[in-house]
Amino acid sequence: MRKKVIIIGAAGRDFHNFNTYYRDNDLYEVVAYTAAQIPDIEGRKYPAELAGRFYPKGIPIYAENDLPALIKEHKVDDCVFSYSDVSYSKVMTLSAIVHSAGANFILLGPRDTMVRSVKPVISVCATRTGCGKSQTSRKVIELLMSKGLKVVAVRHPMPYGDLVRQKVQRFATIEDLAHHECTIEEMEEYEPHVVRGNVIYAGVDYEAILRAAENDPNGCDVVVWDGGNNDFSFYLPDLSITVTDPHRPGTEVSYFPGEVNLRTSDVVVINKIDSASPEGIQIVRENIARVNPQAIVVDAASPIRVDDPSVIRGKKVLVIEDGPTLTHGEMKLGAGIVAARKYGAAACVDPRPFVVGKLAETFRIYPNIGQLLPAMGYGDQQVRDLETTIARTDCEGVIVATPIDLRRVVRIDKPSTRVYYDLQEIGDPNFTQIIDNFVRTHLPK
Repeated sequence: MRKKVIIIGAAGRDFHNFNTYYRDNDLYEVVAYTAAQIPDIEGRKYPAELAGRFYPKGIPIYAENDLPALIKEHKVDDCVFSYSDVSYSKVMTLSAIVHSAGANFILLGPRDTMVRSVKPVISVCATRTGCGKSQTSRKVIELLMSKGLKVVAVRHPMPYGDLVRQKVQRFATIEDLAHHECTIEEMEEYEPHVVRGNVIYAGVDYEAILRAAENDPNGCDVVVWDGGNNDFSFYLPDLSITVTDPHRPGTEVSYFPGEVNLRTSDVVVINKIDSASPEGIQIVRENIARVNPQAIVVDAASPIRVDDPSVIRGKKVLVIEDGPTLTHGEMKLGAGIVAARKYGAAACVDPRPFVVGKLAETFRIYPNIGQLLPAMGYGDQQVRDLETTIARTDCEGVIVATPIDLRRVVRIDKPSTRVYYDLQEIGDPNFTQIIDNFVRTHLPK
């Protein structure tokens, strides 16, 4: 008898765990996925074209709230937890739900899910959403490219559309973003790579994606895994980097699977030292020393700048931040708030009285977002609701602190300014030294 399995996911790690461990595995039958975190992703199917020989009708995806009923209906043996950036309390609450319905609660690890590359791999991961992976990945890639190396980035999945079409996605130009009908969340991750001149891949089937990346038409000397949330890498790294955030001290050892990254990394970055409290920095430093004393620790800042300080100085401003960083990332102090303080805003306007539609639902689900507006853009309706909310908000200016220029995809009819931030190491060790050593070791001439 094949064991019956439900994969508990959020349109990313869940599909990867299936592809690497359960697909074509005659010991198991995956009867369903459940979905959380991302709006409106349940009700789909993992398609037959990707599911392998045992699933000619595909695999249905249900809301996570349906989990107890699904376990009983299908007499499920194992439930496999397969998403990221959740507290240990939340993980064990789900374990209790699964156990009380009679099934086993399973966590798959790196040995069964990491894919090996024929190229050297650098992974950039984090202990929480919003730590600063993006600017760290950019720093690493820029240093590799400065040595004349062909770098191909692969981004943690965000497959919210047609999964068959999204099996392997390649982004080399801005036009590719439109071709693949990217959401705001996808553009925020892909566009910074493309405009810097390196190719980035993403999609659903990450072994197929890796083989395409290794054989990219533009060439590939190094693969950089650009992680998502606080998940661990899908690929076996030759150099692993994890970014921590002292604005949320202690979460590096209390959120899943961020602590896995912290414990297994060769390099740990303490980011945002320029804006975090000394006490928060010390807590993070002590936790690194306790769980991974062999790691190289890089102290870093993410200094911010804006293109028009006059939009902020003395004004009542609306601050827009990256959506996932505020929702399941639970971030309270992002680049937009830092910019508001640095450039002398009179006040940060609370958007909650003005939110409409799906944004109102976001604030209901995540009531602790507070006085920040998440740039939610998983679909056309959310984009329209975002535009309407901005237009309705009683403010004199708008601070756009998203990784891309949100004004390119959302109409903002008020004075606005964009926030920029890059990684800046403080003292030694630094990434120039680390990448020099990586190249000498893994890419000898």
